[in-house]
Amino acid sequence: MDKNKLKQIEEVSKEVEKEIEKVDIIDILLNEDNKDPIILLDNTGRRLTFEQIAVIPYNEKIYCVLKPMDKIDNVQDDEAIVFYVEEKEGEEPVLMVETDEKTAIDVFDEYYNLLDEAEAQAKKKSSKK
Repeated sequence: MDKNKLKQIEEVSKEVEKEIEKVDIIDILLNEDNKDPIILLDNTGRRLTFEQIAVIPYNEKIYCVLKPMDKIDNVQDDEAIVFYVEEKEGEEPVLMVETDEKTAIDVFDEYYNLLDEAEAQAKKKSSKK
């Protein structure tokens, strides 16, 4: 391949990467129409792909439950991970893994409570028909 074409492709690729980085994670998480995977970088720069399961407001923070689509050490195929949105003034919001086990369990419990409420409402609507 021509060196000039290769250089152009690299430049376009870099621009695409910059645009991807500008996307606000909160906008993605709260977009109910978004069916695309969530792509995050780990602390080594490796891209990890996740399926969004839920967004849970809890204790004045925004949490999300994401299921890894890629293999992650110490995470079983049927497990999901709790993240929280960290917002620092002047910086883009980022997702951080919730490392406090009690908080993560509480977030999962809140998720299950919301599922139960949604199921109960769906039953009420179907019984009224």
